[in-house]
Amino acid sequence: MKRIGLLAIMLSLMLVLGGCVPGDGTYTTDPAGFFWGVWHGWIAPVSLILGLFNDTYRVYEVNNTGWFYDLGFYIAIISGFGGVAVTRKSRG
Repeated sequence: MKRIGLLAIMLSLMLVLGGCVPGDGTYTTDPAGFFWGVWHGWIAPVSLILGLFNDTYRVYEVNNTGWFYDLGFYIAIISGFGGVAVTRKSRG
């Protein structure tokens, strides 16, 4: 029963935070900076899946501040996905 509740919380949280995915730049007034880069790096898998079904979603923000956004994006990608391989326990 706890798994179903946890799954429901995770899915609802993903739907709510899905509104913060990078778009095509038409509604963006200020360029995305470092912290938006970190956020977009963390939710990159969600952005990728949404982008498969809708052309207005992007994995990477089009309107950004340059290398500062890139730094935040890649820090989040490496820490989020590279950290999985480091913490995995070997069997044997």
